[in-house]
Amino acid sequence: MIQPTPLRIVDAAPDVTALPMNLEAEAALLGALMIDNRLVEDVVSRLRPEHFAEGLHGRVYAAILKLSERNMAATPVTLKPMFDTDPAMIEMGGPAYLAGLTMQSGALLAARDFASQIYDLALLRELIRVGRDMATSAADTSGDVAPMDQITTAEMALYKVAEAGEVAGAVKTFGQATREAIDMADRAMKSGGHLSGYTTGLDALNAKIGGLHKSDLVVLAGRPAMGKTALATNIAFACAQRFSQDVARGVDPEKTSGAPVAFFSLEMSSDQLATRVLAEQSGVNSESLRMGKISHDEFGRLARAAGDLNDLPFFIDDTPALSIAALRTRARRMKRQHGIGLIVVDYLQLLQGSGRGSSDNRVQEISEITRGLKTLAKELQVPVLALSQLSRAVEAREDKHPQLSDLRESGTIEQDADIVLFVYREEYYHSLKQPDPEDADKHMKWREKAEKIFGLAEVIVAKQRHGSTGTVPLTFHKSTTKFADRAPDEYMPEEMRE
Repeated sequence: MIQPTPLRIVDAAPDVTALPMNLEAEAALLGALMIDNRLVEDVVSRLRPEHFAEGLHGRVYAAILKLSERNMAATPVTLKPMFDTDPAMIEMGGPAYLAGLTMQSGALLAARDFASQIYDLALLRELIRVGRDMATSAADTSGDVAPMDQITTAEMALYKVAEAGEVAGAVKTFGQATREAIDMADRAMKSGGHLSGYTTGLDALNAKIGGLHKSDLVVLAGRPAMGKTALATNIAFACAQRFSQDVARGVDPEKTSGAPVAFFSLEMSSDQLATRVLAEQSGVNSESLRMGKISHDEFGRLARAAGDLNDLPFFIDDTPALSIAALRTRARRMKRQHGIGLIVVDYLQLLQGSGRGSSDNRVQEISEITRGLKTLAKELQVPVLALSQLSRAVEAREDKHPQLSDLRESGTIEQDADIVLFVYREEYYHSLKQPDPEDADKHMKWREKAEKIFGLAEVIVAKQRHGSTGTVPLTFHKSTTKFADRAPDEYMPEEMRE
């Protein structure tokens, strides 16, 4: 009988013994895989060659996977030609070492446990490596000292480790997926037949898109002054408020149509955002509120609104110039600490990619950002509402209604988004066309149309993976930056587009 050659560490760094590892478990797993190749299916989705502490073991594992992909038997005999010239294998005894690994037949019963432990130890070694790199980088003051850059780099490195540790559980049975679909239909039925996701606070928009659905990336775009930030704030507030109201009524948090909200405001400060919400809820003119031109009665309404909103699950992060990696790290933390169910990003063009030279290729950077936001939505199982700018091409057209091609770097945004919404207010563009007051006839016609379209807003559903596209009529109260549902008889698109 061939006796297995004693295990030794090959090509290891001088301090490798300080790292967590279990070489015996690695050897036992390889032996079990060679005895029963069907076990490969149980470990291949999680375990990779680089997870093995012993380099030779990783190469043997990679060879087993390679033969398995070709539907070939992976045994010491079929593996032998692949390692005839491998220095580490020769040093370990050549074919005798491979044969010796299969002598531990008892490993068959614990193969999955061995794979799990090998994987966990690999994560611990990676954590140690990241920690050492962080300490080395922080201690090196020979170059430019940029602590915040080092922190961002460290967050990205830690996130990659955490992301690697969550690959399990991605596969669901059809029965599990079916139960989730039934739960979604049940929620829609109980809400009146139109709301299967989280509420937007607008009945017409809920009826069109069914609310905001988990794992969806929703892009809300518009030209400046259209009110996209106001609409995003309205939606975020309505979602957080619905959650608070439902929980107060004893509704199961898993069944509510609202959710705690994380609002990443890269353009406005947290106090500016809070001012908008207070103006909306108190009915006080937002401009007067900012300038302090309010009466005692208005101040009382403002104070009451502030008291009512004090415990609202609405969390604002106004850190400027966030990278997509840092945003994902912060979102994961807020999900863990506060159970957030909706993420709003205002706006995605202000996010930064991970590459140092990414600014040289803006389209590629935007692609990384939108892909990162979509990945975040799927990973945390929450809808992500990302605001986006539109190109100036809109201004050059007679018809100012936005189109998908107007999205800046539209290819990647349009491709990654599940839903694309455009905010459009003809009132804004009409106000720029005011004729000379001395031309009474033209000025009269201009005023008549201005009165007709006063406060009129549209949300154009330009893309929707779950349903049809179309236009949703809304009313915009400019003084309080609040969108509201519009009565059907007030909406006359034929006359509006004369």
